[in-house]
Amino acid sequence: MTVPSLKELVEEWLLLDSNPETRQEIQLLWQRQDLLELEKRLRTRIEFGTAGLRGRMEAGWSRMNDLIIAQTSEGLSDYILQHVKDARNRGLVIGYDHRHHSENWANLTANIFMSKGIRVYLLRGFSHTPLRVFYLPSYPVASSNLRLQSAQDNGYKVYWENSVQVDFSRVIVNTKSADQIQIISPHDKGISSAIQANSKKGLKIPDNFSIDLQVDLTQKLREEYFNYLKDLLKIRSSRLPNSPKFVNTSMHGVGDAFVHEAFALLGFPPYTPVKEQQRPDPEFPTVAFPNPEEKGALALAIEIATRKGANYVLAQDPDADRFTAVERRSTGEWTLFTGDQLGVIFASNILEAFKLSGKPLNTLAMVASTVSSRMLESMAKVEGFRFVECLTGFKYIGNTALRLEEEGFVVPFGYEEAIGFMFGQQIRDKDGVAATVHFVELATYLHAKGQTVNDYLQNLYQRLVYTQVSDPPNGVSKQSEGTESTYPKTLAGLQVYRIIDLTKGYDSANPPTYAPQLPLSPGQMIQFRAGDKSQGINIFLTLRTSGTEPKIKFYLEGNGNDADFVDKLLADAVSDLSGNWVQIDKHNLAIA
Repeated sequence: MTVPSLKELVEEWLLLDSNPETRQEIQLLWQRQDLLELEKRLRTRIEFGTAGLRGRMEAGWSRMNDLIIAQTSEGLSDYILQHVKDARNRGLVIGYDHRHHSENWANLTANIFMSKGIRVYLLRGFSHTPLRVFYLPSYPVASSNLRLQSAQDNGYKVYWENSVQVDFSRVIVNTKSADQIQIISPHDKGISSAIQANSKKGLKIPDNFSIDLQVDLTQKLREEYFNYLKDLLKIRSSRLPNSPKFVNTSMHGVGDAFVHEAFALLGFPPYTPVKEQQRPDPEFPTVAFPNPEEKGALALAIEIATRKGANYVLAQDPDADRFTAVERRSTGEWTLFTGDQLGVIFASNILEAFKLSGKPLNTLAMVASTVSSRMLESMAKVEGFRFVECLTGFKYIGNTALRLEEEGFVVPFGYEEAIGFMFGQQIRDKDGVAATVHFVELATYLHAKGQTVNDYLQNLYQRLVYTQVSDPPNGVSKQSEGTESTYPKTLAGLQVYRIIDLTKGYDSANPPTYAPQLPLSPGQMIQFRAGDKSQGINIFLTLRTSGTEPKIKFYLEGNGNDADFVDKLLADAVSDLSGNWVQIDKHNLAIA
């Protein structure tokens, strides 16, 4: 196959792209002979995967723009018509948020699907991601959604039926039946091939968009979504007058309107919004990066909470599908909960509600990503419910929950450590608004008893981690032939007793095949368990490569009877990992 010259790539772009702004971008780069930038933008095409598309909003095949959106929608619509029965009548739900181009791309996507006779339900106004993946039994539809990570980026996410959904951050496309979940293989490859088949189609923008909605789902979907939130919390519905004070930030995203409505509907006293970050703003002017996990991102909210005498800061990311919280301690200091801490807090609260329902515990199951804390696994062993881990990402968490339901389990909760939490059985994806009201309900309940959420967490630590220590074996699990010298044998002076390599497909604790229970990871991932039975100590380490950045990520956790001793062991483990395992000095690396 002949490799096209850069001049030919430029000519092809200008032939197909009818958007004057992005055409001009390429023309100016060619006039300036900025060949390096043109190579970056035109030589390779943005890749469609299980997360859909994600990239910078600029002209070029490797970027997010009108032409890429049009060709992607052409390919996706063709694929849906080939693989979804009665797709034209079942239709597609499309939603969008406040970010640059989202509304225009939602309309462009809608027109392409409608041009092929597929019914479209376009949600009016900004909506948060969970609303767009919400299952509404009355309308067997698909949903399309656009997704953006920063002021310059955008994306296109697809859910199949397990679900099909597109997310431009977000516009979402989703052909669905009862469950909308991010796509997994082989649909990602099939959709990618269908998009490639449409890669020579030009962009035709109608003079005016005319979305003829047979049914406007917007209000109906909102009503059903908030009814779903009420159902999630109906076990402990009494509201006491002695309530804590909350400050809420939606990080310049779409969450505030939904959180405000949920507070009113559920009877919670009003919170204090961070006004500077309350309204949708695609430029995110008050934060360096619109992620509540980022250092300093919650500084303004904490400052306002301190001034107002609040007990907690609540935060959703701009898509309102992730959530975190900060608690004011008795010393006046503020403590940020990690995703793992919130995950085990939510799980314990949901477990208590499940017990009150009278249903047998052996019908309950919960799911977490394999890089998340072992605490949920410990809780399951102590309480007698089913715990299942899966690869990182809600495409795996949601599909694992579906599989468990097919086996007869009730799966009311799943999470990943990156502050993503899934509640109930109608949204098999993370939901920052549901997480917010769950946290507020628990904090209010505990406050009336003179306790805090951190008190609740510390009690869980004592019960699950320090007193319920799992026993590592006296020796390392027998390794298959040829692996003895491959892996480190100690970590922080503790014997490594189990190795799970999800890159090669190896689990030292699963003879005779030594095959891991989890599928191979799309990236490189390996897990180690080390411990000392006589001391009642365990350390859990996961190493994996980032899918989006040049990083090796590590997740480290320990348990034992002496918290100070565990802290020291974890510090030793970091030193051992960086100095002896990864050898950061030798390879000119740094721990961020």
